[in-house]
Amino acid sequence: MVFIILVSYVALVYYPDSLHNSAYAASDEKAYSVSTTLVSANTRFAFDLFRELVAEDANENVFISPLSVSMALAMTYNGAEGTTKDAMAKTLNFGNVTLEEVNQEYSDLTESLKNVDQAVKLLIGNSVWMKEEFAPIVNPSFLERVGTSYDGETFTRDFGNPETVTEINDWVNNATEGKITKAIQQIDPQLVMFLINAIYFKGEWVTRFDEAQTQKQDFLLPNESAVKVDMMSTSGNFSYYSGQNCHVARLPYGRDKIAMYIFLPDEGISLDSFIASLNQTAQQEYLSRLRPVGDLAVKLPKFNVEYGVRLNSVLQKLGMGIAFDRDMANFSGIASTNLQNLHISYVDHKAVVEVNEEGTEAAAVTVVGAGATSVHNEQPSFVVDRPFFFEIRDDRSGSILFIGKILNPAET
Repeated sequence: MVFIILVSYVALVYYPDSLHNSAYAASDEKAYSVSTTLVSANTRFAFDLFRELVAEDANENVFISPLSVSMALAMTYNGAEGTTKDAMAKTLNFGNVTLEEVNQEYSDLTESLKNVDQAVKLLIGNSVWMKEEFAPIVNPSFLERVGTSYDGETFTRDFGNPETVTEINDWVNNATEGKITKAIQQIDPQLVMFLINAIYFKGEWVTRFDEAQTQKQDFLLPNESAVKVDMMSTSGNFSYYSGQNCHVARLPYGRDKIAMYIFLPDEGISLDSFIASLNQTAQQEYLSRLRPVGDLAVKLPKFNVEYGVRLNSVLQKLGMGIAFDRDMANFSGIASTNLQNLHISYVDHKAVVEVNEEGTEAAAVTVVGAGATSVHNEQPSFVVDRPFFFEIRDDRSGSILFIGKILNPAET
C-alpha cells in the first residue's frame, strides 16, 4: 500500500512536469525554426502600419495586433491574382516568397505559439464566412489552403438574416475569451464573404507588482499637464537599456519566453517623433543593447485601452489600393465567377489591452469584408511617468504580437 501511494505521488508530481517540459521543448523547437523571412516581413509591416495609425490618431492611445492584421490579409492573399497579388505582396513585404511558402511559414508560426507557456494563454483563431448564394462558386482550393495553413473554420450563412451577425460576433467573443464581443454591426448587402482573425493573450508577470505598493502618481501628458494614474511598483532582475534617445525595459511573462518591451523616450523627445524613427533595424539595435540589471526599480501605470480602426486608408497608403478598387481588384483565386468587382470592401481592426499588477490581458480581431463590387551607485530605476511605446513579443521567433503607444493611461 505504501509503495502504491508513493508511486501515485511521484506520478502526480512529476508526470505533469514531464508533459509540460515536452510540450515546451516542441513549442520552442518549432519557434526557433520559424522563417526569419516571415518574421522580418511581419515586423516591417507592423512598424509601417503602426506609424501610419499614429500619424492619423496623433492625440489618441493606439493599440493593435499587427499579427492579427497580417494573418487576416495573408488569408485574403490566397485569393489574389495579377497586380492585386503583387500589391499585397509588396505591402506585406513577402518579396519573392511563393504563396505555398507564405502559407507554410504562417502555419509554422501559429504552431510555434501553441503551448508556449503554462502561465501564458495565447489563442489564435481564423474563420471564413460565406454568403449562401456565393458559397457554391468559391474555389475549393482557396478554402482548403485557408483550412490547412491557418486552421480556418468555414461557414455558409444567410447574410440577410440578423442571426448571422449574432453568430459571427459570438465566434469573435469566444475566440477572444469575451474581451471583444462585437466585430460587426450589420452586413452590407454587397458583402459576400468575411475573413476573420482573432487573437487572445493573457500572461502573468515573472516579477509581479505588489498591489499594496500601487499609488496615485502624476503622469505627464504631451501638453505638459499631468493626470493622476495608478502607478504600480516592483523591483527585481530585468533587462534594461538607458542610452541615446530613450530607456528600454523588458518585462517578461511566465517562463520568460514572451515579454513586454517598454520604450520610454527621453524628456524633450515626443513619443510620435520617436515612433516615426522606429523600424525593424532601430528596434533590433535597442534590443541588442539590453543588459541584465540585478535590482531595477520599475514603476508602470496600470492601463486599460480599447482601440478600433478601419484600415482602408492606411493600407491604401502602404500600397494595397488596388485590392479595394471595385473595378481593378482581382480576387479570382477566391471564386471562379464572372463578377468583375470582387474586392476588399473594408478591413476593420479592434484591440483591447489591460495591464495590472498580475500581468497583461489583450485581444484583437481583424475582419476583412469582401464585397462583390549610464552607471550610478544608487538603485537604478525605470519610471514610466510620461507617454511611452510598447510591444509584446515572442522572443523565440521575434514575432511582435501586439504593439501600442500610451499617451494617457487614464483614458480607456
